[in-house]
Amino acid sequence: MSNHGVVKEEEDEFASEGTIIEATQKKTSPEMATKILALVEESLDDDQANEVKVVPLAGKTDIADYMVIASGRSARHVDAMTEHLLVKLKHAGIRNVQSEGREAKDWVLIDAGYVIVHLFRPEVRAYYDLEKLWESSVAARDANEVSTV
Repeated sequence: MSNHGVVKEEEDEFASEGTIIEATQKKTSPEMATKILALVEESLDDDQANEVKVVPLAGKTDIADYMVIASGRSARHVDAMTEHLLVKLKHAGIRNVQSEGREAKDWVLIDAGYVIVHLFRPEVRAYYDLEKLWESSVAARDANEVSTV
C-alpha cells in the first residue's frame, strides 16, 4: 500500500470528526489564525526550538496572518521539529499544509495557510536574517501608509 492510501484514510477519519480546516482560506478567520499559531508555538516549545520569533503579518500582506521563525540545534533537530509539527497540524485537521526544504534540513518552510513557519539551522538563519528583512519591510510599509494619509 502506498503512503497516499494511508494519508487518504487519515483525512477521511478527520473529515468524519468534523474538524477539517481549509488552510487555503487564509484571509477569512482571525480566530483560526490564532489557533494555528498557538498550535505551532506549542509544538515548537515541546521540541525545545531556539529563538522562536512571531512576526505579525495581518494587514501587511496576503500570504498569511503570522510568520514564525525558529532554530533547531542541528539538521536532525530541524527535521524532528518539522515532522512533529506536520503530524500535529494533520491531527488538528488542518488540510493542504505544504512543506519545502525537508531534504536539506537547513531551512524548512511549512505553509499552514494562516501561519507560515520557517525552521532553520542557526547558521542558515543568521545568513538569511528573515526577521530583519520582514520587520524592516513591515516598518517601511507602515511608514509609507502614514506619510500618504
